[in-house]
Amino acid sequence: MNWKFWRRKDKEGKKKSATREWVDAIVFAVIAATLIRTLFIEAYTIPTPSMESSLLVGDFLFVSKVNYGARTPMTPVAFPFAHHTMPLIGTKAYWDGIKLPYYRLPGLSEVKKGDVVVFNYPMEADSPFYRPVDKRENYIKRCQGTPGDTLSLADAQVFVNGKAAPNPPAGQTSYMVQTNGMEINPEIATELHLSDIQQMTNTDYIMNMTAQSAATLKTYSNIKSIKPNNELKGVTNLEVFPHDARYKWNVDNYGPIIIPKKGWTVTLDTLNLPLYRRAIEVYENNKIAVNGADITINGQKTNKYTFKMNYYWMMGDNRHNSLDSRFWGFVPEDHIVGKALFIWMSWDDNASFIHKIRWSRLFRGIH
Repeated sequence: MNWKFWRRKDKEGKKKSATREWVDAIVFAVIAATLIRTLFIEAYTIPTPSMESSLLVGDFLFVSKVNYGARTPMTPVAFPFAHHTMPLIGTKAYWDGIKLPYYRLPGLSEVKKGDVVVFNYPMEADSPFYRPVDKRENYIKRCQGTPGDTLSLADAQVFVNGKAAPNPPAGQTSYMVQTNGMEINPEIATELHLSDIQQMTNTDYIMNMTAQSAATLKTYSNIKSIKPNNELKGVTNLEVFPHDARYKWNVDNYGPIIIPKKGWTVTLDTLNLPLYRRAIEVYENNKIAVNGADITINGQKTNKYTFKMNYYWMMGDNRHNSLDSRFWGFVPEDHIVGKALFIWMSWDDNASFIHKIRWSRLFRGIH
């Protein structure tokens, strides 16, 4: 193949056919685009409301691979531009017969608390997918905890190392709203971006909104009260990680939990093992067995483990409508894809045709 496709003659001096020129141009374009997507920048679309109102469904983003350093491909044999599934036919878009070790090129910075990060969904290591790390579904959340941090939640407020973390200014949560019996005007609901509205009685509602929207809604004459709809402290929610009744944790009152750091040696016992077992077994490829109070790792009885990777704690800004680290735990460093930079396009499927494009969100930075 003559990579200098712009030359109209081959080595023998013959003029290349139009077909040959087109093939050379397409091959070059595919290789160039693949390198750009792998090493520099990639487009991403917001598919779910887990980051509202910071990011909206239909926002189109550019995600930087340079900020944290690009990963070299771990599953190198794959169909170009298809992530894990082929369009239309639905078959795998990769061959996992060849797997390369994780390696990340030098980046501009480490993942920081508050960054909006795209990463591979860790739970797709499990059945029914068993996908390689770089072929797991892309998720986007905000980093709330970095390696070595101690993280907790109290009444929905995140605390890191004992200090209250900044709340996303456009983040949402659910509120209980009581009216005087008059319905909430649909135009006001649209204007304040009220979502997931559930009417419980003639006067009582539960809905998602930002703190600013809650303050505005409270000023309307038909609103009697608004208060956060938080789960109570001490009430166990078995849906949250580590899914163990001994931990009286839920989505609003959680932890404290220490986020593993590369080189950190944890002292293990049967109480804290559920917090770290998945990281040790699934993400760092060890075999754990428990017999009474005895723990064995790879056949060796031990009560200690030293982590080989850094881990992160990711949460959606839409706190009561987000599947995040509260439900499945830590995100390993080899799952990090890149940092969300800015919105280049935003499309509202629910709007009328002339209002489909959200012009105010175009080329908007992500904070």
